[in-house]
Amino acid sequence: MGSNRDLVRQHNLSAVLRLLRKHGTMSRSSLAQRTELNRSTISDLVTELEELGLIHETEASDRTGVGRPSLMVSLTDDVVVFAVNPETDATTVGLITLSGNVLRKERIATASSPEPRDAVRDAGEMIALLRKDLPAHVRVAGVGVAVPGQVRVGDGVIRLAPHLNWVEVPFSSMLNQVTGLPVVIDNDASLGSIAERDYGAGRGFSEIIYMFGGAGGIGGGIIHAGSLLRGSAGYAGELGHVRISDVPRDDYSGLQGTLEALVKRDELLGALGIATAGDDELASRLVAPLSGRVKKLLEGQIDALAIAIGNFVNIFNPEIVVLSGYLAVLFGYDSDRLLSRFRWSTLNAPQDRLIVRTGELGPNQLMIGAAGLAFAPLVAQPASTQLFPAHTK
Repeated sequence: MGSNRDLVRQHNLSAVLRLLRKHGTMSRSSLAQRTELNRSTISDLVTELEELGLIHETEASDRTGVGRPSLMVSLTDDVVVFAVNPETDATTVGLITLSGNVLRKERIATASSPEPRDAVRDAGEMIALLRKDLPAHVRVAGVGVAVPGQVRVGDGVIRLAPHLNWVEVPFSSMLNQVTGLPVVIDNDASLGSIAERDYGAGRGFSEIIYMFGGAGGIGGGIIHAGSLLRGSAGYAGELGHVRISDVPRDDYSGLQGTLEALVKRDELLGALGIATAGDDELASRLVAPLSGRVKKLLEGQIDALAIAIGNFVNIFNPEIVVLSGYLAVLFGYDSDRLLSRFRWSTLNAPQDRLIVRTGELGPNQLMIGAAGLAFAPLVAQPASTQLFPAHTK
C-alpha cells in the first residue's frame, strides 16, 4: 500500500508541476479544479513542492474584497538547465529556468562546421562560465541538446547530422564527461515542435505539422493526438527529405529532389551576397528591392514548400501547420503565393478550417525545446530527481 501511495503522490506532484509549466502562475483553487483533487491534497502537494525548492507562493496582486488574500503558486527561477544547439556556423548555449525564462543565450561562432569535440569543448566552457555567474543557491537539473540530425534518443548518440558531417557521435556522453551533468539530446525540429505545441503557435491544438528550416537543413515534427509521433526507432518527422520533384539536386543527406534539396537557406544567402545572417536580418533584407534572380529563387522555394505542405496535409490532416526558422521567412515574404500554391496541391476536405501560421517562439524555440527535454525527469519525478549545485568545487 505504501508503494502505491508513493506512486500516486509522485503522479500528483508531477501533475501540479506540468500545469504550472504550461499555464504559468495559478491559484491553489485553479490547481484543484484542473487536477480534480481536493483542496487539502493540493495544499499538501504545494507545501511539498515548496520544500523541494521548486515553487513559491505570493499573494495575488489584484486582491479584491475582504477576507484572507488568495495565494498564487509560481515556479521558481532558482532551478535551471542549460540548452545547447550545435550548428554549422555556431554553437549556442542557453540558460533557462524551470519557469521558462531564458536568462542568458550565448552564441559561440565558428568559421566552419565544428568537429564534435570542438562543439563539446565550446559548450562545456560556456556552461562553466554561466555556472560561475549563478547565485550559490541556484540548482541545475541538467543539459538539453537540440541537434540538426537523427538522434538515437535512448543513449544520446547522433546517428547522422549531415550538414555538420557528424556520424555516430556519442554527444551526450561526451558533454556529460565535460560538465558532470546529465545530458539528454534530441532532434532540433522535434524539440521545436514540442516547444510550439506547449508555449507557442500550437497551443490548444492536438494535430500539428511543425516545419523548421535552419542552417542544417529542413526538419519537422508531427504532433498526433497531442503527442510527438516518433516512429518505431525515433526517427519520424524527417519532413525535409520527402521527395517532391525529379530535379537532380541533392539535399544534405544525398537524397535527390527533396524539399531540402530545393529549399536551401544557403542559396538565398549566396544570391543576396551575404555570408551569414539570422532569420530576422534575412527577413528585413527581403523587404528591400530585390534583383530578378533573387525573386525567381524565392518563388521557386516557396512553390516547393507549398507542394510539400500540401502532401503533409493530405497525409496527416492536421489542424494547424506551423512554419519556423527560414520557412517562416519564406512565408513572411509572400504568404499569398505560398497559400495559393498550397491549395492547388491539396485536397479540398483537409483544407477545411486548416490554419497555416508562423511559430511564435522565434529564435528561442530550440532553447525552450531543449530545456523542456532537460527538465522532463524533474517534472516527472520531482521528489526523487537529483539536482546539482550551481558552483563546482
